[in-house]
Amino acid sequence: MKFLDQVKIYIKAGNGGDGSPSFRREKFIEYGGPDGGDGGNGGSVILKAEQNLNTLIDFRYQQHHKAKRGVNGSGQNRTGKSGDDLVLKVPLGTQVFEEDNKTLIYDFVKVGEKFVAANGGKGGLGNTRFKSSTNRAPRKFTKGSVGEEFIIYLQLKTIADIGIIGLPNAGKSSLLAAVTNANPKIANYQFTTLNPNLGVANYDDKEVTIADIPGLVEGAHKGTGLGIQFLKHIERCKSLLHMIDITNKDLKKNYKQVKNELKKYSSKLSKKKELVVLNKTDLVDKNDIKKIIKEFSKITSSEVILLSTLKKSSISQVKAKLISYAS
Repeated sequence: MKFLDQVKIYIKAGNGGDGSPSFRREKFIEYGGPDGGDGGNGGSVILKAEQNLNTLIDFRYQQHHKAKRGVNGSGQNRTGKSGDDLVLKVPLGTQVFEEDNKTLIYDFVKVGEKFVAANGGKGGLGNTRFKSSTNRAPRKFTKGSVGEEFIIYLQLKTIADIGIIGLPNAGKSSLLAAVTNANPKIANYQFTTLNPNLGVANYDDKEVTIADIPGLVEGAHKGTGLGIQFLKHIERCKSLLHMIDITNKDLKKNYKQVKNELKKYSSKLSKKKELVVLNKTDLVDKNDIKKIIKEFSKITSSEVILLSTLKKSSISQVKAKLISYAS
């Protein structure tokens, strides 16, 4: 399934049905009279948050959404049927913006939340409604009102407990596959991950949702690489897991580069609670690892743990840490 996190759509609620101007005309009944029923209400366009969706791709192929109109009223005081509401399912974390794509209308943060994006028109009144002691045969009736219509933007910001960040090819997707049931693409080259991946880790009867974000390169906050496109997906994460390839020659530079991109994009991101994971320890001598940790600890106050996703060492320790960082 392709990933899409922003889309522009047109929504139109149903118009209300017209009231009826009907009069009774029945055999052997001397006096008739108005018997026009009201029109039915138009259907509304409703957005609903769903847990099992993680992309807005369905809206790419259908961008116009219209609810049903109400049925006109008819004789014998019969009210027209109301139009059915149109319910559009969106992923949890979807934000609804006005046509300017800047004014936030609604933010879905809970499963099952509903938002009426466009209200259906009210049904018109039949002529029976206008009958009075002085007007026994009113011909007056009203048309149904027009349903609301808007152009809106939907933007998806992934909601996860932990966001995995780091340079390309640091082993982020490998970690996600090792600790969750997710199956991200894994290969030995940069930018293997083109879209955020979500997974759920279970440990000690607890669950934690993890998001794997495509690698951040220098200038990501300006749009270099894939960074700017997906940095917004870690804005809602409670904590960050900073994955670093321990075989890199300059760990200090690599670490600060990613932190700098976070800070330039949003100062809030750089202040999030962080767990640093030094990956690929199977490729480095044990004595060298001790020296690396000693030097690396001088540049960060974050907790640092070791990992080898290839040998799957320390996976349980990582899971336990993730649970604590997600709470």
